[in-house]
Formats: sequence, structure tokens, C-alpha cells
Amino acid sequence: GVTTASLGLDGTEVFDVAGLEGRATAPSTLAVTATHPVTGSVTTFDVTVRVDTAREQAYLRAGGVLPFVLLQALRGAT
Repeated sequence: GVTTASLGLDGTEVFDVAGLEGRATAPSTLAVTATHPVTGSVTTFDVTVRVDTAREQAYLRAGGVLPFVLLQALRGAT
């Protein structure tokens, strides 16, 4: 029942996810802090993080899909 509207988020916030480092494949509940760039208001909420496949783990370790693809391209170019 929690939505962006109920949390008062507008999409411009900077999100920090605490405890994401070292997560394996099991679903985990982590705390997210959303800080509005203009007002400085802070909203904290919990999320369920799921990393279900080896490919998703690789994306996470690389810092996202784009860094993963770039690393793969660079490895193939050498």
C-alpha cells in the first residue's frame, strides 16, 4: 500500500540504499533514504531487494547494467 504519492516523492530525490553491499540472492529488506535536492527533506522507507540470477549479481557488482555492458565491451576490445 506504500506509493510514491503516499511517501511524498516526486522523482527528483537522491536515493541511498543502506546495506546493499555483499547481498546474495536471497531477498533482503533494506532501508532507503530519499533526500529532496531542493528542500533537503528526507524520507526513509523499507524496500525488498531481490537479486535472483547470476546475471543480476554481475550487474550489481558492476554498478548497474550500463557499467556491466561497458566492462564487457572493454574486455572484448583488448
